Amino acid sequence: MTATTTATAKKAAGKAPAKGAAKKPTARKVPAKKAAAPAPAAPAELKTTLKVLPIESIERDENQPREIFDEEKLQELADSIKEIGVQQAVTVRYVGRGKYVLISGERRWRASQMAGVTTIPAMVMHGLEGGSETLEGFTRSVAENLGRADMSPLEEARAFDKLVKFGLTAEEVARRIGKSWNHVDNRLQLLKLVPAVQEALIKGHLPVGLAWYAAQISPANQNAFLARWSRGQFATIRDAEGFCQRVRAEEQDAASQSVMFVLAEDAPDPSEADDAMFPELAEADIDRRERIVSDRNKLVGKIGKLGAAGEILQEIASMDPDELALLLSGAHGGIPGNRMRIDHLRQVATKASQNLAKAATAATVRAGALRVAPDAETTNPTEADAS
Repeated sequence: MTATTTATAKKAAGKAPAKGAAKKPTARKVPAKKAAAPAPAAPAELKTTLKVLPIESIERDENQPREIFDEEKLQELADSIKEIGVQQAVTVRYVGRGKYVLISGERRWRASQMAGVTTIPAMVMHGLEGGSETLEGFTRSVAENLGRADMSPLEEARAFDKLVKFGLTAEEVARRIGKSWNHVDNRLQLLKLVPAVQEALIKGHLPVGLAWYAAQISPANQNAFLARWSRGQFATIRDAEGFCQRVRAEEQDAASQSVMFVLAEDAPDPSEADDAMFPELAEADIDRRERIVSDRNKLVGKIGKLGAAGEILQEIASMDPDELALLLSGAHGGIPGNRMRIDHLRQVATKASQNLAKAATAATVRAGALRVAPDAETTNPTEADAS
């Protein structure tokens, strides 16, 4: 073996591991430590300060719940501001760079502009993020406006609906804004009103309580009801409420028969009511019709006898109290007993009158209503003629 070969072999032997020896593990790089996630920023502390701000530095909130402003009342407020200034500060939130967004008090802000005032007192809220596009900001705006009775019923309804769309239940909305659940639910019902009825409510032509009753009936019948209300066909608001209730009952009854109940545009006079208004009579057998006629005659006969009772009551009403005391003091039951009998008659007569009022409403609804089969509404007149 040559010297060169021997040296090469020794060099190779120095590098190669001995047979059967364990391999030396390959060194692993230690992974770099991940940067710790920044801790969530603590919510900014809400701070409120009273300042006098330039009106031009304040902007309205496009998402605020109040939408309608009476121009005449705004002018009245503007005239007052010219004389005595703004008596109550508006509420705003600071959005940076010397700009502010209204939370409440837009009416005062608008009137101040009309009055030519350049500054306005403001409660400035620092740290309130997001404004009315957030649940907290919008809730605060609604509560502020409700507290000052600045919102119309429909504005309240739309505001409550937006809070519901944020994910709140009606009960949670009520708790957050300091109103009863019933108030919130009643307002939400107004969103079912058709545009014409909503407009009547906005303009003050329809009381909000009556509008709630109107919201319970179908859209088509809401319009027909509004036409009757506008023509003055109801003696009282209670009569109009009863009408809506009766229409609702008829709609539900018709729905159970898979037909539609629609109020006719030109209703006949309910005083001319006859059996034709009651389609169930047409389907009744002869025996039932005869019973109805017999019961009708009996009832009318009994009502006719009320004239005698009326004459007796009229006589008592016109008697001299001293003479009445003399005659009844020694009678059976005396004055208290006989007065109790007459009071009972009065209570029963009141209930009977109320029931007759409901019957009158039912007759009015029947006189001005149609029951329409769904297929009849979708029939094309041309096709019907061709067939």
